[in-house]
Order: sequence, then structure tokens, then C-alpha cells
Amino acid sequence: MTTLLRPPEQGGPPRLPRLPRLPSRLRFLRLLIPVGVLAGVLVVVLMMGLLVVGQFTGGGDPDAAGACDAGAGRAAVGVPRTGADLNQIQRDTAGTIIGVAKGMDAPPRAWVVALATAMQESRMGLAGIDVAVDHDSLGVFQQRPSQGWGSPDQVRDPVYATRTFLTRLLAVPGWADLPVTRAAQIVQRSAFPEAYAKWEPLAASLVGDLAGVQGAIRPCAEGPTAGVATALPPGVARTAIEFATRETGKPYVWGATGPSSYDCSGLMLRAFQAAGIVLPRVSRDQYGAGAHVPVAQAQPGDLLFWAYDSSDPDSIHHVALYLGDGKMMEAQQTGVPLGTRSVSWSEKGLVPLATRPGTAPAGTS
Repeated sequence: MTTLLRPPEQGGPPRLPRLPRLPSRLRFLRLLIPVGVLAGVLVVVLMMGLLVVGQFTGGGDPDAAGACDAGAGRAAVGVPRTGADLNQIQRDTAGTIIGVAKGMDAPPRAWVVALATAMQESRMGLAGIDVAVDHDSLGVFQQRPSQGWGSPDQVRDPVYATRTFLTRLLAVPGWADLPVTRAAQIVQRSAFPEAYAKWEPLAASLVGDLAGVQGAIRPCAEGPTAGVATALPPGVARTAIEFATRETGKPYVWGATGPSSYDCSGLMLRAFQAAGIVLPRVSRDQYGAGAHVPVAQAQPGDLLFWAYDSSDPDSIHHVALYLGDGKMMEAQQTGVPLGTRSVSWSEKGLVPLATRPGTAPAGTS
């Protein structure tokens, strides 16, 4: 296969000519290609997108009935795990949310969605009900009066805010069969919906501790790890892949970290941030941000690297996210939209070791 040369993230010589990709050329193709031909091209593009999604969802829709909760069981760094890790304000707020939910006869899964949302939006009241974190958002759920959530005084009231959130959640068709992140996002419309996932273990713990209810979230089953010394933390790979692939079609911009554009390491930074893992900013530093495995043993969610000298990690200039089945997601270069492509373990410049973010590098305890 042909391998495109890439300069380091700090700049470099011009890249080799590349083939144009369809998404950035659609405006012109409408003028050059008959409507029937263009329609056929679009069908092919859509089918390719569905195939890519199927590689990490098992061929199904992650938002369909029975979908698992990506954050279930994951121990994100710096995130409280139980009510014992919270202060009195947070515990009182959690009790209020659960009390309102019970009073509305909402099922326990709705309590989990509400708790995870409140923790992400205001750290369960720690951000301050009178502090607008974003625009005119206020209260435990950071609801915006300008978006029809109620008056400023109303959204500052945890009882009113919880009741309003749950009323909208319960009105969503099939909400109980959605992952917690998706259910919360439909109601809340967050700029970073994946961030709700890291609060799911705490939310489930609170529901169990404060109300004696278990099993309100559905953990994702992890794939086999035979032959690999260090397993990926539960949920991390799925969350990172879902974030990265949703950015397909956005432009590559050197130094960008989203949300409208990315460079290669910027995309990895945000994808794993959504999964609760903090990566260094540039690709050669990301190489050391986890355990190493031979690329032939790479699993979905591992990072692949390219270097001018594949035996010298200091010369790394590019990083991509492995999706499995010989595919990867990357922010490739200027003029090429973010997207997926096939990868060969014999590619020129491919570093022979992949990195598994969130796992301990060799030699650490």
C-alpha cells in the first residue's frame, strides 16, 4: 500500500501529493457529476461509515435497546467512587435528586442518569447554584433559562431542577434502553456528552447506598485479552473510539485540539479525555503514556505511532487510534478530513510497539 509521508507536528517539508477525498469536494461534485452518479457515491460512503461503526459495536447500534453503559465499572482518575468520597453538600444533593425521582415514581435507572448528569454539570452543587458555568446556565444541572428550563430562581432550586430534568428524560421514547451517556445527552445537550460516562460508577453506588437499589447500569463486556499482559481498563477503548470516529469529516489543523478541528495528537488527547484518561499533548510524549504491546497484538483503543526512525521513539511524528480488524482512525494532514483507513504492520515508519493508554508502563507499580 502507499504510505503518505508526514512531517513532525512542529512543521516540516511539504507532503507528497494525495488523492482528494469526497467529503471536502461535494460542493464541486454537484456541478461535475450527474445526480444519479453522485447519489450512488453517497450510498457507498454511507455504507462504509456503517461498516466502520460495526467494527467496534459488534455490528449493532450502541444507542439501540440493550446497549451497555460504557462507564460502568471504570475507575477514572480523580473521580469519586462512592458517597464516602463526597462532601456533605454533594451527599445532600444526591439525596434530594433520589428523593424527587422516587416521588415521581421514576425507575432507578432514571436516578442514575440524573445523578451522573448533576455530577458532570456542577459536581452535584459544588460549582454553585448561583454560578453560571456556561452562558446563563445555573443550578445543579446547569440548566439555561434562555433555553426554556425555567426562571433563574427556579433552576437554582434542586427540587425544581431535578423534576424538570426527569420530566424531559421520561418523555424521551426508549430512554431506558439507551446508554446513560446518550440518555443524558438527549436531555442536556452537552458539548462533551462522553464525559457523563465517568460518573456512572458513582451514580450507581449512590443509588445502591442511599436507596438499596442495585443493577441500574449495564456494564459493557470486554473483549478477550489472551496473550496480552496488560488489559485495557473497562469502557475506555469503546468511549475513546466512539468519540474519535464521531469527529470523522472535520478538518485537520496543526495544533488544534477540537472541537471544530484537530491535529493527530489533539484528536487522541480529546478522545481519551472523554474516557477519563489524560494524555500528554504531543504524539512522541503520548507514546510513553501507557503499557507497550507489539503492534501485531494491538487491540481496539491502542495507539499506533509513526517515526522518521521507527527504532527511535524520539523521532515520532504521528499517532492514530487502532479500531481493530486492520483499521485505524486518524487526523492525517492538512487538507485531508479526519477519517479511517487500513493499516499494515509493515508500513514504513510504523513504530513496532503500540501504547495502551490508562495502563501502567513497564517497570511501574
